[in-house]
Formats: sequence, C-alpha cells, structure tokens
Amino acid sequence: MKPFKYIILCVVAVALFLAANRLLMPKHMSHTPLEGRLTAEFYFSNKRHSVIFLGDCEVFSTFSPPHLWREFGVPSHVRGGPQQLVWHSYYILRDTLLYNVPDVVVFSVLAMQHGEPQSEAYNRLNLAGIRSWRIRRAAVRSSMMEDENVISYFIPILRYKDRWRDLGREDFEFFFRYDRVSHNGFMMRADIQPLGFVDPPVMRLDYSFSDMAFEYLERIRRLCEEYGIELVLIKAPTVFPQWLAGWEAQIVEYAEKNNLLYVNLLALADEIGLDFALDTWNAGFHLNVYGAEKTTYFLGRILIETFSLADRRGGDLDSYWDEILYHYDRMKAVQEAEFAKYGIIRTLTHRR
Repeated sequence: MKPFKYIILCVVAVALFLAANRLLMPKHMSHTPLEGRLTAEFYFSNKRHSVIFLGDCEVFSTFSPPHLWREFGVPSHVRGGPQQLVWHSYYILRDTLLYNVPDVVVFSVLAMQHGEPQSEAYNRLNLAGIRSWRIRRAAVRSSMMEDENVISYFIPILRYKDRWRDLGREDFEFFFRYDRVSHNGFMMRADIQPLGFVDPPVMRLDYSFSDMAFEYLERIRRLCEEYGIELVLIKAPTVFPQWLAGWEAQIVEYAEKNNLLYVNLLALADEIGLDFALDTWNAGFHLNVYGAEKTTYFLGRILIETFSLADRRGGDLDSYWDEILYHYDRMKAVQEAEFAKYGIIRTLTHRR
C-alpha cells in the first residue's frame, strides 16, 4: 500500500501547489488592471478574423471590431495591450498565427518610440497571457528587465508568493472563471473628457527610432510576408503622447521602401469627423466609443477598398457576432446611462 499512498500524496501536493498558484496570481477583473486580460481573451474568440490589430492602448481604445462587423461584415480582433512594445507585438503575432491567419494585420507605430524594455508590470500585462509556452518564453527573454526571470512567467507563485496579504473577494470569485473585459479586444469607454491645452511638441536632438524597434518591425513585416498577410501601419488619431515630425518621416520612409500602406489617422482627424471635445474620454489620450466608431468606419473603408476584404455576413459567423453585438450594445447603453446620471463610468465586465 505504501507506493499507492506516495502516489496519493504526490497528487495532493501537486493539486495544492496548482491551487495556490492560481489563487495568488492577479485576476485582472476589478481591483487590478483589466487590460491584463486582453492577451488571453483572444483564445475565447472564434479565431476566424480577417483583420488583426496590434499595438498599445492606441489600438484597444481606437478600433471597435463589433462596429467593423456591423458596418462592413469584416471579422476582426484587437490583440493590443497597455504599452505593448514592438517586440511584444511580434511575439503576439507569432502566437496569433498558430490559430488564425488574417488577410490584414494593422500595426500601430506609436510603440516605435520605445527602444528598450520599459517595466516588468507592462511585460506581464502583455505576455503572461500568451498560450504558447515556447513563444511566451522567447517573448519574455526579449523583454525582461534586469531583475526578472523567465520561470516566474510560467509559475506565477514564484513572483506573487507574498500576495497572500492582499487576497480579496475577486481572487476567490474568479478562481475558476473569468468575465470578459473587452469586445474582441476593444476596451469600451462612453464617458467624455474634452481635449484641453496642447503644449508645443518637444524638440529633440535625435528623433531616430532604435535599432531594436526597427529590427522587430522588420520581423513583423517578414512574418506577414511569409504568411501572405497584408501589413498596414497606422498612427491612431490620439493627441497624446505627441507624435513627432521626425518619427513620422521615418515611418513614411519605411513604408515607401517596403511598399506598405501607412495611414496617419491623426492627420486625417477632420476627414474622420472627430471632435476632440466629444470623442475622447481622457483629454486626448484615448478615444471614447464614439471616436472609436468613427475611426473604425473610416479605416474599415480604406481596408476594404485597398484589399478587397469580403463581407462575411449572412453565413456561419452571424451567430457569433450577434452575441458580440448584443453585449457591446448593452454595455454601451449602461455606460451612457451611468455617465448621464453621475458623470463617471464604472469599470464593467460582461459574462458570456
């Protein structure tokens, strides 16, 4: 009987370790940044998207996949994250292609301003949710700060062992499940905070993007070329952080050299119909849902006309998108009602 007892003890020990690991890791549901769930939410979509958006907050607050479907029948997903750096986007794209090869990848070039890893917190928010262990390991090694280690991205208890002091209700409520925080990667805000005073652009001696930023942009381009995907570069129509003329010139040159479509949506804000007194929720840093819908429609027309993307409504995708649109419209109505009543927006999630 002793071997059997040892097996039972081992199974119990492993189960307790896994349970502790699950309990101590941040849940990113209410008391921690919701954006930490964005990378993982892709795997719960139907993964049959014609367009994938990559980048930082300029994509997850600017492009609305439900609106793109409603207007044009083009299925899409935003695989963006907070301060998602160029190398983050590259590895997230590699992971995406294991499940979904889109017709078009749209990459936000604002991330090119960063030429080296920025913080452990943003590394974890973007990379911890990558499902492929092989790709996650490579991504972490390219992104680590000096005091980080790879193994803690796979065994979170090594990083969060002291978090037991801060355990709260959400750690137990979301032990077995998660609510959705986005609508196919789009983070909705229906509140309004107008754009205020805009300082003159900062003058720099050197506007050059780093070799590392260009290396990973080139990796993204080659990966898209390998899979027959059209790569589109965009600058979102948000005022802050300021997009500098020296940066613009480098992107224009890169796009022309590699025969890529580049769309500076900030320069086209008037054509889009954006009103920065109404279409931003935090004074020009991010668009609200109204600005996002205008921008999504504008870019959607460009993508369809340039790449002949098919309208896929009227087929087997309809039921999936009907559900997406139901939750999207419902959350929009709730947020509008809250803003009208209180002038604030409570962070919301939704179950499916």
